Amino acid sequence: MEDELVARRAFGEVYRVQNRTDLHDFLAHAAEASGGRLLYVSDPGRAPIYLGVQLDSDERIGMLIYPFRITHNTITNRPDDEVRGQLRYGSEASWKREHPVGRDIAGVDVTMILGIDLTAGVLLGLDANLWDPLPMGISFYAKTAEIEQAREHGWHVWEKVNRGGNKRAEARSPTHLETVVAFAPDRLIDYARLERRATALRLDPPLRFSAAAAMADHASPDEPQRRHVLEEQFALTSEQILDIIGGRNRLSVAVRGGVAEYHLEQQLTGAPGIASVQRLDVDAMHDFNLTLDDGTFFRVECKNASPKTSAGGAFKVEVQKTRASKGDPASRFYAADGFDVVAACLFSPTGRWEFRFGRTADMARHKSFPDRLAPVQSITDDWVDNLPAIRR
Repeated sequence: MEDELVARRAFGEVYRVQNRTDLHDFLAHAAEASGGRLLYVSDPGRAPIYLGVQLDSDERIGMLIYPFRITHNTITNRPDDEVRGQLRYGSEASWKREHPVGRDIAGVDVTMILGIDLTAGVLLGLDANLWDPLPMGISFYAKTAEIEQAREHGWHVWEKVNRGGNKRAEARSPTHLETVVAFAPDRLIDYARLERRATALRLDPPLRFSAAAAMADHASPDEPQRRHVLEEQFALTSEQILDIIGGRNRLSVAVRGGVAEYHLEQQLTGAPGIASVQRLDVDAMHDFNLTLDDGTFFRVECKNASPKTSAGGAFKVEVQKTRASKGDPASRFYAADGFDVVAACLFSPTGRWEFRFGRTADMARHKSFPDRLAPVQSITDDWVDNLPAIRR
C-alpha cells in the first residue's frame, strides 16, 4: 500500500504492480477502439489504472479500472472448461485485511473491476458494488463457453451462482446470484456507462442483468446519455426518483408490479408458439391479451409471488385487489371468470425474473364467495413455465 495519487487525484489505496504493461496497453487500445480519444493514461506500474477519455460527442468519461489477468491454465480440482482470474495486489500478508475499492466522491468517474483475457481478446466485468471490498488472494472463474460467446457476439451477459467462501461466510448477493458481463474491447465505453448507471442507481443483480441485456445491441458508443422524460418533468435525477419510490411502500409495490409486467411482456413477445401480445393499461381490466399461434386467446393477469413459501415449500401468489368497494366486501376478490391465466413473477422468492402460469379455472375459490378466487393461491406442479403449454 502506498499513500500517493493517481492522475493527481486521491482514489484510495494504490498498489505497485509489475509485468502488467500488456494489460495497461490493452485497456488503452480498448478505449480508442470503443470510440474514445485518450486524454490521460496513468502509470502502468500502478493499480488501479486511470483513463481519461473524450468522445466525438464531447462527452468525457473518467475510468478507474482494477485490471486482473485471466488465464487458461489447467487448475487442479477445477473443471477443464474454465478460465481463471486472480485478485492479487499488494503483499500476501496484506490480503488478510480489507481492500476497499476506490470511488470518486463526486460521482463523476466510474470504477470498474475487470478481468482481461488477452488470449481471447475479451474483458470480463465484475459487479463493482458486490466486489467491494476486493477479497484479495482469491480467484474468480468463468466458463470458456461464456468467453467464446462474448468473443463471437461482442457482448454477453449471464448470471453466476454466488456463494460464501474463505474470505466471507455469506454470499455477496442476497439472491446468491451475480450478473457477469463479458465484452469485446470496442464495447469498453458501453460497459463504463453500464457500470456508472448501475453504481449510481445501486442496481441489484437482477436489475443489473436487465440493464446489461438491454445494451447487447447498443447502437453507438458515441451516443451521449440523455435524461429520461420523467427526470425532466419531475426536475429530479433518476437516483432521486428511485429514492422516493424506495422510501414509500405503496409506490414500491406499484413499481414492482409494473416491472414484473415489463419483464413478462419482454419474455412473451416473439416467444415460440405466441402470435401476439397486447399489454392493456385499463382500470379493472386484466394486464394482457395474448393469442397463440393456433388462435387460442388468453386474458392474462400478472402478479408478484410472495417472498415467503408455504409450509410445504411451495411458492404462493396473492390474487386479490388492494381494497374493496364500499359496502361490497366481495369486490376485493377477483371474479373467477375475470381472466384466464395468472402469470406469477418469481422474482421476490428467487431473485430471478421468471414466471409460472396457472389457469384460473383450476384455482381455489373463496370460501365465502364461490364465484371469486381465493386471495392466496399455491403455485403447484400444475403451473407451467411456458404459457403455450396451457390449454383450455
